[in-house]
Amino acid sequence: MHQEPAAALQQNNVEETAKGRRNKSYLFWAGFIFLLLPGLVHAYLLMPFPGSQNLNAITVSYYLEKIVLPIRILGGFLIVWYAIFYFKNNTTRNKISKATILGLGLVSFYFTDFKFSAERMFEEPQSVKFANFVNNSVPESAVIIGVVSNGVAKAYPLIYLGYHHKIQDNVGGQPVLVTYCTMCRSGRVYNPVINGKRQTFRLVGARHYNAVIEDDATKTWWYQANGKAAVGRLKGSRLQELPYEQSTLAAWINKHPGSLILQPDHHYTDGYNELKNYDRLQAVDKDSTLKNKDSLMRKSWVVGLVVNGQAKAYDWRRLFKKQLLNDDFNQANLLLILEKDSVTYHSFNRSVNGKVLHFDLNKSGQLTDKETASLWDWDGLSTSGVLKGNRLTKVQSYQEYWHSWRQFHPNTSFWE
Repeated sequence: MHQEPAAALQQNNVEETAKGRRNKSYLFWAGFIFLLLPGLVHAYLLMPFPGSQNLNAITVSYYLEKIVLPIRILGGFLIVWYAIFYFKNNTTRNKISKATILGLGLVSFYFTDFKFSAERMFEEPQSVKFANFVNNSVPESAVIIGVVSNGVAKAYPLIYLGYHHKIQDNVGGQPVLVTYCTMCRSGRVYNPVINGKRQTFRLVGARHYNAVIEDDATKTWWYQANGKAAVGRLKGSRLQELPYEQSTLAAWINKHPGSLILQPDHHYTDGYNELKNYDRLQAVDKDSTLKNKDSLMRKSWVVGLVVNGQAKAYDWRRLFKKQLLNDDFNQANLLLILEKDSVTYHSFNRSVNGKVLHFDLNKSGQLTDKETASLWDWDGLSTSGVLKGNRLTKVQSYQEYWHSWRQFHPNTSFWE
């Protein structure tokens, strides 16, 4: 009596198997996976999703990007093939479920490859316009990246540069790649000429919370924070870094009254507004739950510099309170100082003509050395006294987040 139901069940299984063969659903699922999974993994690795940026996966990301398109073409072909020859064999329920799943997958594809791709999220300005101070629309209090070359000065406001991540420009005939990564708070200026040819760069995404850019000729990927080629044909090379200063626009114009100033592109007003106060407030200032505002956090600001191959970081909040610091590091005599606006900062070598000077601020807030009582301006030039006409040598320094400086300078020293 139990054999007949068992036989019927076996018959049903055979029919289901035959039906599955007629449907060949594996073609749909294989196509779906090929079409979407590589792109999702690629997007995950190159965008700041939870956990993704801590992985040492830039090489995987690089080569994955090279094969995403061929794999997607294969996936699309399998789905089209399935739709033409086998989709009709599905039940109504299966047709609806497969169509829904594919639709959701395509929505995901739109967000990962278009809506939230780095290139589209942080486009360069549609028009790069500059104005002199008379015709300028940028507030004097704005923080800028300032570049001088061949007697020409240009200022790039952080909130514009931070949104676009990079501006490809010329300063006094010198090609420049002016970059800023808001995830690292790292500004850098590079020479975009590689092997004698000027390159155009695109924004790839981010690794270790730092922007990654690619040159158009060799397709090499470069870290923005140090200009190092991480993967690609020129791996191990470095972009030539060009000097720059970070200050308020007012302080910059005081030194360079003829400077040209990057003007906002009205197409990106909303993006600029999202960075309002970015150049002023630290993360700890916004955190109402943090009792000790001097706590060193991932996004604490530091001033970092590299002397004779060794890196050192200075806690911005403590430097802010001190205003001026005479320091010795790796056989160099350093002076770090903030101007009265408490935003503009400078770093110099305080040795002049073989003599080490020690600096202080007088009662009027002027910079003076203790050895000769000479007065110095914020550009490192002695304006009066025994040393009048002498100039301090500038030391390139960077204001960025602690997590970024530590990531790209793992052996850094730290001053509190």
